[in-house]
Amino acid sequence: MNAGGDYGGDEPREKCGVVGVSLEDREAARPLYYALYALQHRGQESAGIVTHDGFQQHSHVERGLVGDAFEEGDLASLSGGTGIGHVRYPTAGSLDKSCAQPFSVSFKSGSLGLSHNGNLVNADEVREELAAAGHAFTSDGDTEVIAHDLARNLLEEDLVRAVKHTMNRIHGSYSLAITHDDTVLGVRDPLGNRPLCLGKIDGGYVIASESAAIDTLDGELIRDVRPGELVVLDPDGTGYDTYQLVERDSTAHCFFEHVYFARPDSVIDESLVYEVRRKLGRKLWEESGVESDVVMPVPDSGRAFASGYADAASETTADGEPREVDGGGVEFAEGLMKNRYVGRTFIMPTQDERERAVRLKLNPIRSTVEGKSVTIIDDSIVRGTTSTQLVDLVREAGAEEVHLRIGAPPILAPCYFGIDMATRDELIAADASTEEIRQEVGADSLSYLSIDAVAEALGESRADLCLGCVTGEYPFDVEGEATDRDVDAPVSDPTPADD
Repeated sequence: MNAGGDYGGDEPREKCGVVGVSLEDREAARPLYYALYALQHRGQESAGIVTHDGFQQHSHVERGLVGDAFEEGDLASLSGGTGIGHVRYPTAGSLDKSCAQPFSVSFKSGSLGLSHNGNLVNADEVREELAAAGHAFTSDGDTEVIAHDLARNLLEEDLVRAVKHTMNRIHGSYSLAITHDDTVLGVRDPLGNRPLCLGKIDGGYVIASESAAIDTLDGELIRDVRPGELVVLDPDGTGYDTYQLVERDSTAHCFFEHVYFARPDSVIDESLVYEVRRKLGRKLWEESGVESDVVMPVPDSGRAFASGYADAASETTADGEPREVDGGGVEFAEGLMKNRYVGRTFIMPTQDERERAVRLKLNPIRSTVEGKSVTIIDDSIVRGTTSTQLVDLVREAGAEEVHLRIGAPPILAPCYFGIDMATRDELIAADASTEEIRQEVGADSLSYLSIDAVAEALGESRADLCLGCVTGEYPFDVEGEATDRDVDAPVSDPTPADD
């Protein structure tokens, strides 16, 4: 997990990670395995790989981390130069193995494997239509819905047309890595809510949720897959074709990818995540900087934010006035040390033990904070319990003042598109003001980053971002929720439409 949260169940949880490779003269299983390691932060519940050797499909999917899900013999059994992989944190569907991915299905026109990052909002409707047409489902996840709809279309149409008709039927957030026999496809939803990129590696090509997976394979990022685009990798690994299947006037990029989920060394929608986080930290100083003795990040989630914040503080005062050369500022320091050997499987059956988890995972450096005014930087506040415990830890270590600065706007609504965030009842900002939250967590001051600052740091307009979790208005048609745009949702039609 790239973010430093999960100190007692108070952080958003990752979505999923997908990858696909097509290689010219070597087996795909091991590169897929390495790429999944690079995407492990996006999901820890299960891991899987599907390959195709030109004659038949091979699959291995298991619960657990990548290193636990595969043994050497498993990789040896996954023959073929093309394949896809998946790491999962469940945000739709149950926890059992039937919802682990890639999902595989065989039908008259061949075999399919499908890895999905995101969430459909009309999965139940499409599932009911397919079930009425005779499709039998083995799981309650939306990935199987996509697979069955695509399989149905492939019975009557070529590959590109079949994918287009599936895209016209499903509604919601998705980045997909698909195998159709020995052909690997990458698909990104028309609003580009979830990341997906294309890269060149030795002897082939790769699609992945994040460019860090391409780096791990010693590859070169070519570009992001465009919203509504289909990328088809040549089975022999020598090239690829692209098709712009659906176009929209705006996008709905998930801003939280940059704030929290993605690895800082990944490039998403043409922006290096680390630099975006530093810009967000600088914006945080400009909007709500406080003159304190030291600024320190919550590891690892707040580190880039705190670095940018401290840099901006060395240039201007909290009032926005230029500082003199060598005029000081706020010292950047690592004041919280993370115990990296306490995993997310640590058992916390009671509230007391959940609170103890923070002390197990984080320990303050007394010399950094004792007798000083301290600013703590984190990426988000969800339920508020972790922030309360962090403030208490730093006070107990001798800090005279504890200020809290957050590199995102207040999270006041749930995410329906692949982030396991929380319900409104669990979100502290859903019905509490910033001042009330400050009192709850015990900080001397608390400030969040504004939505406009986030958009500016990302170099995008608010209209091209998914801001549902911080506005309560969504870019997709979610039942019972407001939208922030005219939504082009599909109409009910169980049969493929003509172009």
